[in-house]
Amino acid sequence: MVSPAQRADLLNVEGVTVRFGGITALDKVSFAVAPGHIVGLIGPNGAGKTTLFNCLSRLYDFSEGRILFEGRSLLATPAHGIAALGIGRTFQNLALFQTMTVRQNILLGGHCRTRSGFFSNALRLPWVRREEQRLEAHADQLVELLDLRGVADTRVMDLSFGTQKRVELARALASSPKLLLLDEPAGGLNHEEVGVLMALLRQVRDRLRLTMLLVEHHMNLVMRVSDRVVALDFGRVIANGSPAEVQADAEVVRAYLGGTT
Repeated sequence: MVSPAQRADLLNVEGVTVRFGGITALDKVSFAVAPGHIVGLIGPNGAGKTTLFNCLSRLYDFSEGRILFEGRSLLATPAHGIAALGIGRTFQNLALFQTMTVRQNILLGGHCRTRSGFFSNALRLPWVRREEQRLEAHADQLVELLDLRGVADTRVMDLSFGTQKRVELARALASSPKLLLLDEPAGGLNHEEVGVLMALLRQVRDRLRLTMLLVEHHMNLVMRVSDRVVALDFGRVIANGSPAEVQADAEVVRAYLGGTT
């Protein structure tokens, strides 16, 4: 294990390989994510981006390599323990509870950090109530941060798609993650909503001192909000650098942007 004195990066992906039968979905993928950075993960459909996210979430196993979070291997953590470890995630397809209110959805996102169980809740022990008060205060902070105050008590099903996206982001933040995995956050948004999202991601990162790994097809958003960009193609890393460096990379232009060199 890497010692705290040696550890500079929050997340290290080292030589990760994933195979499904005869198909190699990820081929010795390696990169690092520094604390406080937004790292964009780009590539054409089938490049392996979602597979990598599912490895980070422990939904998929990998046959080779390792993933370290704060110097600790994720292999020892089951999927249900990832949020408590400090990794949050949003999904490409919204997974909100549609008949519940915005505030209720956000509160649910924080329960992975609680210690209470059935009996302690039933007995209404004092420390259980203190936990609930802490969760409620944090949910109120997120409602303000994501500009959801006007709809906090509205059912999710009655909200626009763009607002539901913000609710899902708030729910992911309710677990107080150190690393947030964002899966296509701009998917389905119009031009104006994408602009709002850009500003919101920077604000969330700065206010909460959060680290983000962002999978997104909206190139303008990725290049404008990311500190670094990792490009995948056919499961391999083909570029890793600043947004300007990756945009100018000949292999990225060929594989992702459709240009020729």
